[in-house]
Amino acid sequence: MSDTFDPASPKRRSWLVVLPALLFAGLAVLFWFRLGDSDVSRIPSALIGRPAPQTPLPPLDGLSRDGSQVAGLDPAMFKGKVSVVNVWASWCVPCHDEAPLLMTLAQDTRIQLVGIDYKDKPDNARRFLGRYGNPFAAVGVDASGRAAIEWGVYGVPETFVIGRDGKIAYKLVGPITPDNIEKVLKPEISKALAAPQS
Repeated sequence: MSDTFDPASPKRRSWLVVLPALLFAGLAVLFWFRLGDSDVSRIPSALIGRPAPQTPLPPLDGLSRDGSQVAGLDPAMFKGKVSVVNVWASWCVPCHDEAPLLMTLAQDTRIQLVGIDYKDKPDNARRFLGRYGNPFAAVGVDASGRAAIEWGVYGVPETFVIGRDGKIAYKLVGPITPDNIEKVLKPEISKALAAPQS
């Protein structure tokens, strides 16, 4: 009797049943190790090392500092200075939590803080900055959300470090916290400050 392939054999059928489960388990383990960290701030950005988007944004009307209207976002402002760009909104709950940390960060005169007000009502945005203080040298209004798309924003808040060369050096997804401002954001700012201007 010859030993021929019999697809109906019990041994063969059990492997066909188990094989999809094994493949699924293998993929689940792979995804767990690659994405299971659950730290969204580690999501990489394809924009790192590329020039900051060249999208000018209008100023937040009625927002003044020292009696002068605060400027909007002009991409030329990134050249020659290390900048921290924070995408925020008054309706964003974590933005309220990070606002005092941004005020502290604004005291560092080696950097400029720039805000992008995302899909917000102007009155609410002004009230938000009136409540917590305005850490920003410039605030651009992204009423439609188009600029946020160009910046690769996943959701507010997000913070970018822009080097003196006008290129994105780092992106923090999620709110600035007392922990990550010391362990992550300030070291990334220091790296950008230490980098030679090209």
